[in-house]
Amino acid sequence: MSKRVRASEAEPARSNRSRQVSELLPAVGGAAFRRFGFVQSSIVTRWPEIVGEKLAAASAPESIKFPHGKKQDGTLTLVARGAHAVMIQHVIPEIMDRVNLFFGYPAVAKVAIRQGDVAARPKPRAVPEPRPVPAELGNSLKTIEDPELKAVLEALAAGIGATSGLPSIR
Repeated sequence: MSKRVRASEAEPARSNRSRQVSELLPAVGGAAFRRFGFVQSSIVTRWPEIVGEKLAAASAPESIKFPHGKKQDGTLTLVARGAHAVMIQHVIPEIMDRVNLFFGYPAVAKVAIRQGDVAARPKPRAVPEPRPVPAELGNSLKTIEDPELKAVLEALAAGIGATSGLPSIR
């Protein structure tokens, strides 16, 4: 008695739906980061949150190298600007603690420092102050407690009140 395998059981179902670019980019960026020693790319993007603004201005993570077959007890290589390398040597235990806390396991056991240029991080754009809400829209927004929600709704109301016809989206 021979078993027949249906085509649907042999191959996984294909999805012919459109996918957002954001679904595709982590795989592309992840491969590039893994090539240069980063298992998790968020350590690069969130470096100021991990070590603080002062250290992030003077240093940047370059790579994490793990022992063969392991994903812990790795060596984090930092690029430090000029004389800041000496200062960073004194806070290596704190950097290791913060990086391991970020990962949630002992990912880094050693830190190596290399002197070099650190690219300046772009300053976050200042959020423009919302314009006052037009009086003809009423006082319905005055009772909202959440300041962020209130600011967003006031900006939306001001945008709607400033246009005649359809609102413009920026």
